[in-house]
Amino acid sequence: MIPEIGLAALWLAAALALLQLFAGLVGSRTETAEIAALARPAAALQAFLCTVAFGALLYAFAVTDLSVKLVATNSHSMKPMIFKLSGAWGNHEGSMLLWITVMALAGGAIALIERRLPEKTMMATLAAQAFVGLGFYAFLLLSSNPFERLVEIPPEGNGLNPLLQDVGLAFHPPTLYIGYVGLSIAFSFALAALLTRNVTPDFARVMRPWVLAAWIFLTVGITAGSYWAYYELGWGGWWFWDPVENASLMPWLAATALLHSASVLAARDALRTWTIMLGVIAFSMSMVGTFLVRSGILTSVHAFAVDPQRGSFILALLVLYIGGALVLFALRANTIAEGERFSALSREGALVVNNIGLTAILGVVLIGTLYPLFTEAFDVRVSVGPPYFNPVSAIFFLPMMLVLMVGPLLRWRNDRAGRLTKPLAIVGVVMVAVLACSLFFDNIGLLPFLGLVLAAGLAVASFAPLFGRALGRTPLTIWGMCIAHFGIAVAIFGMSADTAFQEERLVAANIGDVIEVGPWTGQLQTVNAVAGPNWTAMQANLLMSYEGGAAQEARPQSRNFWTPTMQTSEVALLTRWNGQLYVAVGNQGDDGRWQLRLWWKPFVTFIWYGGLLIALGGTLSLVGRVVGDVRRRRQQASGEKVDEELPEGALA
Repeated sequence: MIPEIGLAALWLAAALALLQLFAGLVGSRTETAEIAALARPAAALQAFLCTVAFGALLYAFAVTDLSVKLVATNSHSMKPMIFKLSGAWGNHEGSMLLWITVMALAGGAIALIERRLPEKTMMATLAAQAFVGLGFYAFLLLSSNPFERLVEIPPEGNGLNPLLQDVGLAFHPPTLYIGYVGLSIAFSFALAALLTRNVTPDFARVMRPWVLAAWIFLTVGITAGSYWAYYELGWGGWWFWDPVENASLMPWLAATALLHSASVLAARDALRTWTIMLGVIAFSMSMVGTFLVRSGILTSVHAFAVDPQRGSFILALLVLYIGGALVLFALRANTIAEGERFSALSREGALVVNNIGLTAILGVVLIGTLYPLFTEAFDVRVSVGPPYFNPVSAIFFLPMMLVLMVGPLLRWRNDRAGRLTKPLAIVGVVMVAVLACSLFFDNIGLLPFLGLVLAAGLAVASFAPLFGRALGRTPLTIWGMCIAHFGIAVAIFGMSADTAFQEERLVAANIGDVIEVGPWTGQLQTVNAVAGPNWTAMQANLLMSYEGGAAQEARPQSRNFWTPTMQTSEVALLTRWNGQLYVAVGNQGDDGRWQLRLWWKPFVTFIWYGGLLIALGGTLSLVGRVVGDVRRRRQQASGEKVDEELPEGALA
């Protein structure tokens, strides 16, 4: 009965989306139409019904209702509860239901909260959001029904992919999806602004916090996904340039550019056309990622194996939404006023340079991701990996780093270079010092070397905007900008240090053999059989010591799952402030020795610390912006003098 309630709620939500579309379109043309008043309630009720539908699916997984095909295919009764629940979105149909639920909740939040836009633009935004939602409702209800029943109920389910039976599944996909789908808000705002010709600073101020929220979740999702793949796959890497990894990176790059462009529009009424275009591109990249994961055209540890027909459905939606938006942009772009001019040496100029760099890197990643798929259509198989992505992206990324050091110190509209001499001199001294220290190390590649030097400079430059300020009175938006930029420096330092200094050992060891890797020395103690709720494993027990210090236990496992049958590697991580020891165990050879793979990865954890700092900076900026908007609205309502918005901070 519960699955039928979920399916009925989904159908009703689709009907309300149709009503929202019609009411929003009418309201965008005339504010006096009575039906326009239904757009906001329809959006709010649609959000409630989608939540009911997703709750019904969670219930079916929690009780292992094997009469539901999705549960029988992706779960079984022996799984721990956290994996039962997270299994609800660890598959194609469930993840799409999560997608549409997040989209409906975002639309409902806009309908209930947002009152700052002109009503016609608000109605057009709700209509655009409903238009996007309708396509995904059709996709779910017509080709990917998550509540489909089985005629014959199996005695037990097939189980979830063992690679997904990890706590990472509980956090990575939901945060990433909130980011993906949150960009649909930017898309809807951009379409509404084009339809009503309302591309103004007020429009950018309304759109900015929604984009910032989506960007924060994207950042957290990508960071969590990187760490999950790092410890779960047993390859010792934190980024593989996998096509689906790239599919998450591309929306983040576009959203970062959009966020900065919207800040320029909100603060100085410039970059109007660029902001609208980036709003379209950001959600376009989310759609491209959705197509890659679900089309069946690529093989990846992240991809859902589905039939090409459903991939064709998503491709049709992509062409409809993105193609239609680009046509609308082409027709209406010439009606958007140019906006205010600014000097090349200004805060706006620096943001434009970085936006061009971000867009160029987005193009590099997009080409590298799609090119193998294009050549495969002509029976030519090619592989595009780090030898392409790393150096070509660096062409644009390294200059961006230099501009990022200078940009936050510049004034809006116009500035003079002489004013920046002192802070840039301090940054330069730090970079020269790191450069000199790096020369004492052998075999550091060019890119890691440059990364270490630029990371040091950016770390200092990140807090230069705070020099001379009363820190207690500094707005949260400025703190957020500084912390986010410092997070970038920390992450780049971690990437560069791991690439430059990591050491790897592949050994075949007998019990009692001594093993060395980097500053670590240890001994293989035992290899025992252990059992879990739905797996058995061979577990190696090692005692490892860092530079002769106290011994620590490392217990890597080679697991064998039986529902479904699969062998996985569960690595052991020994974490210190200056890096991680990463240990994986393989099979036993014919000579009785065990295969062990060990890495010493200096400062690798700084990659994820940096990602969390970036998200923290975005969160502080979002809180500061929301608090400021609430204060100004209260002042306006009470007749007090309204505080002017401070146009400071790239994330502000």
